[in-house]
Amino acid sequence: MTANASAKTPVTLLGLGAMGTALARTWLAAGHPLTVWNRTASRAEPLVAEGATAAGTAAEAVAASDLVILCLLDDASVDEALKDADLTGKDLVNLTTTTPAQARERAAWATARGARYLDGGIMAVPPMIGVPEAGGYVFYSGAADLFETHAKTLAVPAGTRFVGTDAGHAALHDVALLSAMYGMFAGAAHAFALIRGEDIDPAAFAPFLTEWLTAMAGPHVTQTADQLTSGDYTTNVVSNLGMQTAGTPTFLTTAAEQGVSPELLTPYFALMRRRLTEGSPSEDLTGVVDLLRR
Repeated sequence: MTANASAKTPVTLLGLGAMGTALARTWLAAGHPLTVWNRTASRAEPLVAEGATAAGTAAEAVAASDLVILCLLDDASVDEALKDADLTGKDLVNLTTTTPAQARERAAWATARGARYLDGGIMAVPPMIGVPEAGGYVFYSGAADLFETHAKTLAVPAGTRFVGTDAGHAALHDVALLSAMYGMFAGAAHAFALIRGEDIDPAAFAPFLTEWLTAMAGPHVTQTADQLTSGDYTTNVVSNLGMQTAGTPTFLTTAAEQGVSPELLTPYFALMRRRLTEGSPSEDLTGVVDLLRR
């Protein structure tokens, strides 16, 4: 082991799927002594060849380092992996995808077993890990002192965003952003379906769609946040609720003419109409958020 490696925080990583393996390689490349464990032991072999130490059991892996990072399939997998491990004095960082409630329960579970706990939500895919210019990062929430202690080590694979001491907030940020992503994907799918039967090249259409979504998303998100904060949904409105709701039949008729199901649009249009009956035609679309909270 080099002097540089010995100066770096030892890390234990449980879980060597595509994401776990990508994380492991960044810590190895940065000189961190790394102990790994995976239920399918053969997945550790390439990392051992690169300098990692493979543990025979999850409990042995946990014992090897004070900083223990989990990147497993689900919350039940965390239970299974740690059932025989002594967590006393350990710093547990859980990057497993869970719900906010599961993260809070896991934090209490870890604390009862003598560990500090930090939950994480990875906003990246494996090829983005270890590539700063790719823009990936990880939300963290839970023990602030744990985050401060290991901030440099946690920043090796991707950027870090600490979002508070409520252990559930990293998972909540993660799912909220991904939910918005799927909504965007739904809109893009509908747009491509509309042109699918025409003499329009999808590759030629794609830049128009990208430019439009980029131009609209940023201002809309900022405006919605500002209005939710102020409680005034009529400030700086560009296209009001009344006007936009009146225009929705055109989208539905176009879909029918193109032989495209409107099922990705109709739920949102229904919410717009409901808000129009309860709110004001001069307000923005922000009131839809309140309807979803009921």
